[in-house]
Amino acid sequence: MTERLVEAAGGVVVRAAGPDAFEVLVVHRPRYDDWSLPKGKLDPSESFEAAALREVEEETGIRAQLGPELATIRYTDRRGRPKVVRYWQMTVVAAGPFEPNEEVDEIRWVPAGDAAGLLTYDADRQLVAAIGASR
Repeated sequence: MTERLVEAAGGVVVRAAGPDAFEVLVVHRPRYDDWSLPKGKLDPSESFEAAALREVEEETGIRAQLGPELATIRYTDRRGRPKVVRYWQMTVVAAGPFEPNEEVDEIRWVPAGDAAGLLTYDADRQLVAAIGASR
């Protein structure tokens, strides 16, 4: 029996940090004790774009706007299921309060150049590097 594909979406939320610099929003997930980009599974009949915006807001308190779509990441999740995650570059529309919870207990804005040292996963580091290369 083939495992059902897990579909997820997320965002690389960026903000200017000077004329040629930008910061990236990263989240800490206590369940995995990792630093990653905000993302999550699609709800039934939800589009990837809607899920990406919803997950960013749920995990960070930030309402964002979609920018260019970035690379799609494919891997096998911790349960052995195939997973696909589509990402978009995003900008902040409004910042609500961040409420720590079971899923995300801390968020940080980090300079893009420092993100590689904090992010746990190579795929996340590559997404941030791709944005830097396109600026």
